Amino acid sequence: MINGSELRKGVIIELDGKLYQVVEYQHIKMKRTALARVKMRDVQAGHNIERTFQSNDKLIRARLEFRQSQYLYNDNNLYYFMDEENYEQVALTTEQLGDALNYLKEGISVGLSYYKEELIGVELPITIELKVVDTGPDFKGDTATTGTKPAVMETGINIQVPLFINNEDVIKVDTRTGSYLERAN
Repeated sequence: MINGSELRKGVIIELDGKLYQVVEYQHIKMKRTALARVKMRDVQAGHNIERTFQSNDKLIRARLEFRQSQYLYNDNNLYYFMDEENYEQVALTTEQLGDALNYLKEGISVGLSYYKEELIGVELPITIELKVVDTGPDFKGDTATTGTKPAVMETGINIQVPLFINNEDVIKVDTRTGSYLERAN
């Protein structure tokens, strides 16, 4: 059990017999009480709902099991992973992966989440290294604090990067926020 005030992005709860993952969380302070306005994604069906909880509302946190797996490849709408312990292959759909698709590249190690032996999703590492495929030109004398420009990564996601980043550079990206962290070594 968790309180409404303990909800955060990424937390998975059981509500009305379904599993929901918190996508957005907003804390609202009222005169007598605090509220949590939450946007959640139905883990199995894939659609989003919005709910408001009081800080003292009791919610059931889903008990998940995580298994380390390696992303292998995709075939149309299915993305295949191999369990790193028993080498079994499992597939997830684009709906089950959601925003994680923006960071998947072959060979990456991820945590697959299971709920009552049912595969429900993927947990990415906090940072991932991605190659810049397309970005504007750099300018002499630019530093990390002078501004940003859009860049397309090898997975197709667009990220704001400092002006000194060029095509073919490899950068570290925070998978929780989708933001540039630093150049990779």
